[in-house]
Amino acid sequence: MESSLKNVLVVSFGFLLLFTAFGGLQNLQSSLYREEGLGVAALSTIYGAVLVSSMFLPSVLIKKLGCKWSIVISMCCYVAFSLGNFYASWYTLIPTSIMLGLGAAPLWSAHCTYLTIMGNTHAEEAGKIGKNVVNQYFGIFFLIFQSSGVWGNLISSLVFGQKPTQGAIPEENLLSCGASDCLMATASTNSTQSPSQELIYTLLGIYTGSGVLAVLLVATFLQPIKDVQEKSKGEEKSSSFWSTLLSTFKLLRDKRLCLLILLPVYSGFQQAFLSGDYTRSYVTCALGIQFVGYVMISFSATNALCSVLYGKISQYTGRIALYMLGTGIHVSCVIALLLWKPHPHQLAMFFVFSGLWGMADAVWQTQNNVMAVPSWPSTGKASLSSGIAPCTLGAGVRGRRPLQGALSQDGEMDVQLLEQKCLQIPIITSKQAALGIGSCQFSGRIELGFLLVWETPGD
Repeated sequence: MESSLKNVLVVSFGFLLLFTAFGGLQNLQSSLYREEGLGVAALSTIYGAVLVSSMFLPSVLIKKLGCKWSIVISMCCYVAFSLGNFYASWYTLIPTSIMLGLGAAPLWSAHCTYLTIMGNTHAEEAGKIGKNVVNQYFGIFFLIFQSSGVWGNLISSLVFGQKPTQGAIPEENLLSCGASDCLMATASTNSTQSPSQELIYTLLGIYTGSGVLAVLLVATFLQPIKDVQEKSKGEEKSSSFWSTLLSTFKLLRDKRLCLLILLPVYSGFQQAFLSGDYTRSYVTCALGIQFVGYVMISFSATNALCSVLYGKISQYTGRIALYMLGTGIHVSCVIALLLWKPHPHQLAMFFVFSGLWGMADAVWQTQNNVMAVPSWPSTGKASLSSGIAPCTLGAGVRGRRPLQGALSQDGEMDVQLLEQKCLQIPIITSKQAALGIGSCQFSGRIELGFLLVWETPGD
């Protein structure tokens, strides 16, 4: 096996192990820690920390430590969050949530930079086109990484399913589920019991072990590479942090961007609703926490299939038609969820709503991310940075999950692009990854490829 492919597989399986743990755990936060909203507060803290981290940490950490050790240290932040759940309190979850959030942006920036440099280096050695090799590497990565959300949710459901936490619920208590759910009222009126500490520790042990294996795998087998800035000579000096940040805020004077900001903000809200509110107020309240994983698997599978489908048909239907489809599905689901009284006898409906939500979410995944760079080709990095904050803000206010992005770079230019978007469960196929690759020209001579992927996932 060639060295570059081995490194791609190491990164891919490392992320698979890491997000199998985090993807499953983050979906359970609002259900496990309902008292005083601790679970939602922890998730919101993560996204607030990501918002701060994405502004300055990735470039600094990668420059000082390189891609490999930036990935390793960032993964340790995720493991720390799993450890914090062993003794869940405001004094353990909030600090570890901050650690995770600070590590999220460097993790994805370093991973994307690593795969890009590795792909361009191999292409140069083999006499191939760099963009094609990078596309292939990202496709392999997401082909492996995509299953993390499924495995993480499946593990949680299998563990909690050993001893169901839901007894027979009186009909009057079911009235407090769904849209009528109240944080304090639900805790005292329904018969949903928290899983035993034994089961929680078992699950956390599995998740923590998975995260530790990810760290060991990358630290032991991933080949270090020099940062692209060390390999390039005679190139233009990269823009400073302050100039990039200033350019980002200057773009907000553009009315088009101000209008587009509403899209990633909404995307953050709707994803947060599913993992924070739907899993707690509908699934856990009426069925029990052991069904959360199964329901989220339904979302993940539908989201993946529709993402691929929309990527193929968008060239025929146009973007407006897909946005109308996504809006129609979400509006219909919201109205139905407001009127629906969840009942254990209506088991299929919990999966139907989750699947429909995945169909609509796939629209925002495949369409929102193609607007920024083509609309502002001369300020690509700034326009992409402008999309980070609103999406993070939308997710953070509602308590959603981490952000992800992917970076591709011409091997001869000293250009770094960090694209971070909201990610649900990270379910993306190799074909979709290839479809997500695009390119644009900066100043007429810098060709910058970019892979725009939202989670994920587990996102």
